[in-house]
Amino acid sequence: MRFADDVRRLVPLAWPVFVGQIAVMLFSTVDTLMLGQVSAQDLAALAVGSAAYVTVFVGLMGIVLAVAPLAGRHFGAGEYAAAGHTFVQAQWLGLLLCVPGCLLLWWPEPFIWLAELDATQAAKVRDYTRPEAFALPFALLFTAFRGFAQSVSRPKAVMSLQVLGLLLKVPLNAVLVFGAGPVPALGVAGCGWATAAAMTVQSVAAIVLLRRDAAYLPFAIKPLHRSRPELKALRALIKLGVPMGGSILVEVTGFTFMAFFIARLGDTAVAGHQIAVNLVAMMFMLALAQATAAGTLVAQHLGAGEPEAARRVGRHALVLATLVAGVVGALAALLRQPIVALYTRDQAAAAAAVPLLLWVWFFHLGDALQTVAAYVLRAYHVATLPMVIYVLALWGLGIGGGYWLAFGPVAAGAVGFWQAATAGLMAAGAALLALCVYVFRRSAIEA
Repeated sequence: MRFADDVRRLVPLAWPVFVGQIAVMLFSTVDTLMLGQVSAQDLAALAVGSAAYVTVFVGLMGIVLAVAPLAGRHFGAGEYAAAGHTFVQAQWLGLLLCVPGCLLLWWPEPFIWLAELDATQAAKVRDYTRPEAFALPFALLFTAFRGFAQSVSRPKAVMSLQVLGLLLKVPLNAVLVFGAGPVPALGVAGCGWATAAAMTVQSVAAIVLLRRDAAYLPFAIKPLHRSRPELKALRALIKLGVPMGGSILVEVTGFTFMAFFIARLGDTAVAGHQIAVNLVAMMFMLALAQATAAGTLVAQHLGAGEPEAARRVGRHALVLATLVAGVVGALAALLRQPIVALYTRDQAAAAAAVPLLLWVWFFHLGDALQTVAAYVLRAYHVATLPMVIYVLALWGLGIGGGYWLAFGPVAAGAVGFWQAATAGLMAAGAALLALCVYVFRRSAIEA
């Protein structure tokens, strides 16, 4: 099968994921745009508060998302009831994991300490993270649904609910951030409460869809109150999910810790960083969509006993990701000034953001390559070695090197962190690509 043929199979699975994930990212974009009109202090509190939430949520999310490669293999093998059972157990796992996560969001002192915030800024960060503690259980339940639905080739259902969440988030954000009538202006706290409300509705809507859509009947999905957590199933999810979650946590904290350390440079530096991170995160959604589609097809082919088709799809997905990322990254770098102007009218924040976007091209290229490679490897249930690669590349080279460049003899500031993060992502992408080649060759020999 030609490259173009596999692209035609990847695109129908990828575009709903892309639209849905853009809707998710727009949660943060809406927060950034609205708080940019309030004050640099609220925007800086959002940077640290959202970094804290993302660190907690994404680490737990990665464990729950083990449902995707496991259910995808069952689906490829025609074992629909087994796929549904895996999903139910993933929901239970999400509920168990949210307990420590909620506690950390209610008392986000470790993140406040890392950012070295004063009492006023620390209070603003708590105002944002505490509403997110209420949202976390619903967010993890929806994560289980997302991983399951995408693994059985139903990404449009996930997309529809994510868009629904955004449609609720925007007006709620406007009312709670700026105030309206009897509702006082809450600033950064309003962003947290709007997100919590939208995530709750989104999760409840997913439960209703599962019960009413006949397409899910073959999976024999039991409601949670009629099921119980099963040790064997949870162990299988945790065995794959812990290294997956560890990898995603390392990847995300490679960016969130940048926010904590850059916060030490002042409100202007962290506001510029928040703009750059939001743009890069939106671009990442395109790579994530391709990665999700690739992981889905590879897992389904492996479950169906078609190893050659799995290898071919994996190779073609890596090529496609490289081509798309090269073009998108170049456009973002060339158009950096008008892009930054869309985010803020604060000249100091804009001046801090524009130099960071110079690194977007190579940053995004490395980000896209490592993401698609990681999802392909997870379909083969290879997750532990990628986690080690992430630790060395993103924490060692990215955070360690960034801290030295920003605060060491060079004193490069926020730009130093972005230079090191780019180098770390490129290194991770190269290493994971090499690991993919090794896994493909081993699969061919075993076949």
